[in-house]
Amino acid sequence: MTALDLLAIVAHPDDAELTCGGTLIKAARMGRRTGVLDLTAGEMGSRGSAELRASDAAEAKAILGVSVRETLGLPDSGITNTPETRRLVAGVLRRLRPRIVIAPAPAPFGRHPDHRVAAELIRDAVFVSGLRKLDDALPPFRPHKVVHSITYREDHLKPTFVVDISDTFEDKLAAIRCYRSQFDDALQAGEVYPNGEPLYDVVRHQAAHYGTLIRVRYGEPFYTTETMRVDDITALEVSTF
Repeated sequence: MTALDLLAIVAHPDDAELTCGGTLIKAARMGRRTGVLDLTAGEMGSRGSAELRASDAAEAKAILGVSVRETLGLPDSGITNTPETRRLVAGVLRRLRPRIVIAPAPAPFGRHPDHRVAAELIRDAVFVSGLRKLDDALPPFRPHKVVHSITYREDHLKPTFVVDISDTFEDKLAAIRCYRSQFDDALQAGEVYPNGEPLYDVVRHQAAHYGTLIRVRYGEPFYTTETMRVDDITALEVSTF
């Protein structure tokens, strides 16, 4: 299999669409090989079923344009960061060989416990994936970078960068709408806090908010623990005034 350029690893089906769907669509349109790994099947969702979520995810996959979408099969609302789960995720990383991994917002942020644990699990698995003595048939591999999607997570984290999704936002929303059993008539979901408006309107307002940070219509925010490098300071974008 050809290595992926970008892999979003998320706790549940619909997490990728909600948090970084516009970025995935944009990357695919740029010719990048993209993918999604859902750690669980979302079987604990309040509405619908795991089978319905799988059907929704398959429909959304076509809109996202991802080359690969897989489910790891960890228990929904029971994700743990253990040697065994790290080995399972590392095995996927060694097989798909993504250059960039998108993870949930870093712990301790995240309303859902699966999101908080998944963030640590993914970072640890990226490290473990590079260990030569790991009990795995595939050769060691470690992605170049882990970035955390902090969409809907204001907290005190300032985004390291924001991706302009002005041209892909409507498609992002279409991918989210694939989970109609979960979201139609909903006021909140996952990390999306309610304000009394329909969920889809909240998603639009949030994307517009992140867009203003980089002076565009819609955006998706990301955080990195490492400092970003700049070679040409005169080429910096986003006007101060």
